[in-house]
Amino acid sequence: MHVVIMGCGRVGSTLALSLEQRGHSVAVIDSDADAFRRLGGDFTGATVTGIGFDRDVLLSAGIERADAFAAVSSGDNSNIISARVARETFGVERVVARIYDPKRAEVYERLGIPTVATVRWTADRMLRHLVPEGNVEIWRDPTSTVSIMEIPMHPDWIGRSVGDLEAHSGTRLAYLMRFGLAMLPTESTVIQDGDLAFMLVTDEMVASVTKVTGSAPEGGH
Repeated sequence: MHVVIMGCGRVGSTLALSLEQRGHSVAVIDSDADAFRRLGGDFTGATVTGIGFDRDVLLSAGIERADAFAAVSSGDNSNIISARVARETFGVERVVARIYDPKRAEVYERLGIPTVATVRWTADRMLRHLVPEGNVEIWRDPTSTVSIMEIPMHPDWIGRSVGDLEAHSGTRLAYLMRFGLAMLPTESTVIQDGDLAFMLVTDEMVASVTKVTGSAPEGGH
């Protein structure tokens, strides 16, 4: 793949080096030529000094043959404009923009441009470390919408199927930990004593899901 990255800050430079290590060709754009120092002496990709949504700058970075484009500068406006130019003018299929304002991020998600709303995601992660609320969160997606949480199970769920648990709780079981090993269950997998359940939830669902799983299932065994 050929990937064009706008912004050579910490995220952009880390992304560029990671992509190059995986065998992809990379071009990095930044308005400040000094920023390219972050790439180090071993970086063999292209560096282009200029504004990331300028047509000639993008052409110099190989946008016409690019398979993907990442806008990760420090400015929301620059990121979203360049992402839209890459998508709409040059037809790059894989485009992602880093957005600090979560309200803007939601708007651009609806336009079909994936965004990473860094402030909201980081704040949510910090909050959950500072003020744990009883459920252990394992993972949260970058838009801060869906998470995987360890959900407590009432002992009476032992012997019931995963399909039964999902039907009652209204969500999906991401995986089970059994004897210290993770496993991907099917609907017919029977819950055993000592199993730990990790479920896909939104923040709005947590209370209702934990109420169901923390209580004896309707109808007993």
